[in-house]
Amino acid sequence: MDALIDQFINYSRLERGLADNTIQAYGRDLTRLGRFLEQENLSPLTVSRDQIIAYMSSLMGSLSARSVARTISSARSFFRFLTVEGHIQENPARLLEIPRLSRKLPDILSTAEVDRLLSQPDPSTPAGNRDRAMLELLYATGLRVSELIGLKVLNVNLESGFLRTVGKGSKERLVPIGGKAIDAVRAYVSDDRPRMVRGPNLPNLFLNFRGRPLTRQGFWKIIKQYGKAAGITKEIAPHTIRHSFASHLLEGGADLRAVQVMLGHEDISTTQIYTHVTRDKLRELHEKYHPRP
Repeated sequence: MDALIDQFINYSRLERGLADNTIQAYGRDLTRLGRFLEQENLSPLTVSRDQIIAYMSSLMGSLSARSVARTISSARSFFRFLTVEGHIQENPARLLEIPRLSRKLPDILSTAEVDRLLSQPDPSTPAGNRDRAMLELLYATGLRVSELIGLKVLNVNLESGFLRTVGKGSKERLVPIGGKAIDAVRAYVSDDRPRMVRGPNLPNLFLNFRGRPLTRQGFWKIIKQYGKAAGITKEIAPHTIRHSFASHLLEGGADLRAVQVMLGHEDISTTQIYTHVTRDKLRELHEKYHPRP
């Protein structure tokens, strides 16, 4: 099983170009499936559809519905790979249905909360200057956190006001940058990034004080600290800023497909969740201000 999982992981990374987070999720799901097969003295090459269904049913009590749905998707992809490669004749997970999940509306910051958050870094310090550039850029572009910390200096063209990023599925896209974000990034690049470089100058835009690329965990801690300092009681994470970026654009009248392109969503239905947020906001304003709500 382990050897087959390794083959599938390599195929998913090299041939399909899937994102690291997706690859890691596949690995966890399939390792768990492998333990089940081993305990039941089953082989992935001979396991039946009924046995796969029994396994998925056993997960219902211990995993969330979303995790079970992802596990089914992982199994379907894995066994489809085994079929294509000729290891098995028929995919035992092919007809497994992924349960429909209710979409939880994302947490959104108000524009006032965003303003408070972005005002927290102290630009007179190297760390504050870097953090202000990161937060301004995140809100200006709606990047995923992995895209933000993975940005290279050459990916950002401050003169044209665009950046180039590589999103899920190794797909490139161009995203416009606002004036305030341009100013913040320019100040960081000219004043403080050179001080953070240690040894060979890495291409990454955002560095820590050891001269290494900033990590997801490092930025997560940074944004939590600034959220607390800003008095924001909502759960806040890098993705909260991405959600707020999309919601505020649509509230301001932006075209849904334009927002889809900027977010890097392959399917517009993923972007449409923000239209629900916008409608809820409109309903709230109507009830608050209309004389006969």
